Amino acid sequence: MFAAGVATFAGLYTTQPLLPLLSRRLHVGPSASTLTLAFATAALAVSLLPAGWLSDRWGRVPTMTVALVLSAALGELAALSPTFAVLLVVRALQGAALAGVPAVGMTYLSEEIDPGSLGASIGLYIGGNALGGMAGRLIAGVLADVAGWRVAIAGVGALSVLCAALFWRIVPPSQRQSPEETTPRAALAAVAVHLRDRGQRRLDMMAALLMGTFVAVYNALGFRLHGPPYRLSEAAIAAVFLVYPLGSISSALAGRLADRIGRRRVLPAGVLVALAGVAVTALHPLALVIAGIALLTVGFFAAHSVASSWVGRRADSARAQASALYLLAYYVGSSIGGPLGGVGWSADGWTGVSALAGALLACALLVSLALRVTPPLRAPAAA
Repeated sequence: MFAAGVATFAGLYTTQPLLPLLSRRLHVGPSASTLTLAFATAALAVSLLPAGWLSDRWGRVPTMTVALVLSAALGELAALSPTFAVLLVVRALQGAALAGVPAVGMTYLSEEIDPGSLGASIGLYIGGNALGGMAGRLIAGVLADVAGWRVAIAGVGALSVLCAALFWRIVPPSQRQSPEETTPRAALAAVAVHLRDRGQRRLDMMAALLMGTFVAVYNALGFRLHGPPYRLSEAAIAAVFLVYPLGSISSALAGRLADRIGRRRVLPAGVLVALAGVAVTALHPLALVIAGIALLTVGFFAAHSVASSWVGRRADSARAQASALYLLAYYVGSSIGGPLGGVGWSADGWTGVSALAGALLACALLVSLALRVTPPLRAPAAA
């Protein structure tokens, strides 16, 4: 699952460090360049529920395996795109293919892992997401400096191929899930059950607000660091993503801490750390900008780890649909927040971006505090 997380986030966010370069080479504006990311995440979002239904019938492991293989192949095809429009189409197809991993991954772990270790296990899985996000962006930035954006995308595609092969060779088969027939009506009924739960709705709101903030800041960061007074190269901008291992560490630690003292206490703390990070990025020295990004990354992954594991613990039925709803909100937040970050940058530079991020995180903090007083669904162990 760690390998699957690496492949998913490396492929999904390949173009993020390339946005200024794509804007120049393909003659599109900053906001338009962010669509290479938004199209992928939007297609992933709308494919999550069908992928979850498919995993109910076909099995968790086969669904994830096919998703990884298809997305790796499409990642290589994206490097051959002759126009910006074709690149957007291929990126959308890649996002749709990738849906099979996030839609199923947390459910697979929830079914196979002992409940007492679930937080730490999902923290490790999300740590793979963090490492994949870092590796994909770093490889893309370095290769872009050397050989252009096409080679950069192809290089990340090669990493995805390697991870897909590793996953296929070593993934344990499901022991606690039997493939079952699921009609669309039954699946939608299961979704409706989760939507009626106030706690699940609040967790879904957390997902959208956290991810919208994270992607808006990182999308605009490349434009800020490429321009004056920093004027960093693509490789140097990509090096900022070396803070991602801090996200891997914080997600694992937050998961363990949540197992010990409760999710209701850890979740607001993660949001506050992320909010502090956004505030620090408003300062001008480069070292402080990077320190703020590091704090944002730590807080984001900690909060996401806690909220996502909470979804699986709270759902007492149709866990695949509960996880898919959470991730649907997560990637809708990315698809909306990313372009909004570009709009904020075009309108008022970093001031506009940090104001947007601060507003989204303030809303996330309010939701996390509401979750603290949300009654358990049935029993405290399931809350």
